[in-house]
Amino acid sequence: MSIFDKLPWRAAREVAARAQPRSRGPSDAVAQTKEFSGLNDPALLEYIRRGQAGGDYGRRMAELRNMTALRCVSLICESMGMLPLNLIRNDASKALAIEHPAYRLLKRKPNSWQTPYEFKSQMQLNVLTHGNAYARVVWSRGNPIGLYPMDPRAVSATLSDDWQITYRYTRPDGATVDLVSKEVLHLRDLSADGVLGMSRMRLAHDALELAKDAERAASRVFRTGVMAGGAIEVPKALSDVAYGRMRQSLDEDYAGAENAQKWMLLEEGAKSNPFQATSAASQHIENRNAQIEEVLRAFGVPRPLAMMDDTSWGSGIEQLGIFFVQYGLAHWFTCWEQACGRVLLDDSELEDLIVKFNERALLRGTLADQAEFFAKALGAGGQRPWMTQNEVRENSDLPESSDSEANQLRNPMTQPRKPNEPPAAA
Repeated sequence: MSIFDKLPWRAAREVAARAQPRSRGPSDAVAQTKEFSGLNDPALLEYIRRGQAGGDYGRRMAELRNMTALRCVSLICESMGMLPLNLIRNDASKALAIEHPAYRLLKRKPNSWQTPYEFKSQMQLNVLTHGNAYARVVWSRGNPIGLYPMDPRAVSATLSDDWQITYRYTRPDGATVDLVSKEVLHLRDLSADGVLGMSRMRLAHDALELAKDAERAASRVFRTGVMAGGAIEVPKALSDVAYGRMRQSLDEDYAGAENAQKWMLLEEGAKSNPFQATSAASQHIENRNAQIEEVLRAFGVPRPLAMMDDTSWGSGIEQLGIFFVQYGLAHWFTCWEQACGRVLLDDSELEDLIVKFNERALLRGTLADQAEFFAKALGAGGQRPWMTQNEVRENSDLPESSDSEANQLRNPMTQPRKPNEPPAAA
């Protein structure tokens, strides 16, 4: 037995390898290694480095066990994943650039195993938890043909003296590859140097830790604290028969949710003294609510969308949804659109083509609201129309109409008017 057989990390690595399902992450090559040849073995050094990254992964998953952080991250990732990301022409037609190879990558199939929803959700998760998200762009004859997500822990970015950025990616087999900026789709969160983004999870670390401590305190209270609802006081000691009868009555007739709020029949002069909620318990609840709000601030998610609000869900929820799109998602739209345009489009195409999210899917109101909007858009009530019939049908996911006037703006002067309705102003 060599000294390396006694190292604790080797046993832990082999146990973890047996317990965890196989993945194609960057640490696979190291995980398959059975022995190290020495302290200078590159495989050992790589394993130590990966072990540190794995610890970071463990901390990231621990932070996502906070229900507020999980709700915020999943809400943003799912919203970004489900919204269509289009490549359109930057002219009056605003037509989809279907013939461009980048259109298919962004809208249909980014790679051989992921849907656009899965690709965008994964990239958004990486940028929220790590501050950076990377995808390898594979080019063939000047056209992008694939977008492949890379583990942020396996990528390092360096800005050279001539203002060119280079990415070094450590492949699953341990080899490193240097990539130029045109080969990497890089999403950055808030950045102090313009090269690497800052992780929101790490910036909100203290708030998440305090929330975790509050949750642990609540867990200890439920596990070890006295949870009795009150005490029964008697003027003198009960006989064994009276005590057994009262104990049986409490357990059988008044215990459980089905007997909540029942009144008890006491004997032997007994008096019931219910326990009141203490100020410490009330303060604990307020502290947990405060930490929930702290986490929500880090991600820009309104309280109702985190399933936390003391008011009823009325008409104001629509405005909160608009607030979330404008202040919680709009900057991510811009981040994605400009990053995709920078990498996937040539300089000669930047003026003619733009990458654009269709956020209207999140801003649709009720059917009544949509009907009123489209009616005005078509020119009802003497309004000057700004949409054609087929444009309205397209927004409603309906097929085009073959009517000869379906692609023309209606003339408000020829619209039928209600009785006693004055003609529209010219």
